[in-house]
Amino acid sequence: MNLALFDFDGTLTSKDSLDEFLKHSVSRKKYILNTLKFIPYFILWQTKLMNNGVAKEHLFRIFFKGVDEKNFKAIAKNFSLTKLDQIMRKDRLAILEKHRQNGDRIIIVSASMKCWLQPWCDKNNIELLSTQLEFKDGKFTGRFLTPNCHGKEKENRVKELLHVEDYETIYAYGDSSGDTEMLAMADKAVRY
Repeated sequence: MNLALFDFDGTLTSKDSLDEFLKHSVSRKKYILNTLKFIPYFILWQTKLMNNGVAKEHLFRIFFKGVDEKNFKAIAKNFSLTKLDQIMRKDRLAILEKHRQNGDRIIIVSASMKCWLQPWCDKNNIELLSTQLEFKDGKFTGRFLTPNCHGKEKENRVKELLHVEDYETIYAYGDSSGDTEMLAMADKAVRY
């Protein structure tokens, strides 16, 4: 059996699902205000004074800390099932489908959040490794439950889930520096 690992944002999609989700989940005014609040963290991340996982956690804290878990997950599921197909790249989905037809194991490995990727993955019968948010007592804590699934963490997650040596050929598809370690695991790597 072969293994096909796909990054999600920018690889399978034409737009970043995080930004699309933020726009979908809050009012335009709140989106603009929260984006302005995030600018100092964005600058720290861009100047390499803060890693992207920490910056991203600040972003989610600004937008969603204290939000009700059931409402948030309902919004995420709605976004997943009504909006994600609109930003998918048809040509890249055709590659994914070819792997499915070949009987390959397909896993999406993404830094985006499980809450809005899992419903889409379930609908398409695809495995998912991604970042998860922490909820306690029915509210978002403002923290991640898992490390941000980016860079080395993508490799770690794949190796925690399975034995890569069990697969005849490993394919990996990505589009950014956050996919480098995952692409390095592959016998056949495609960087878009």
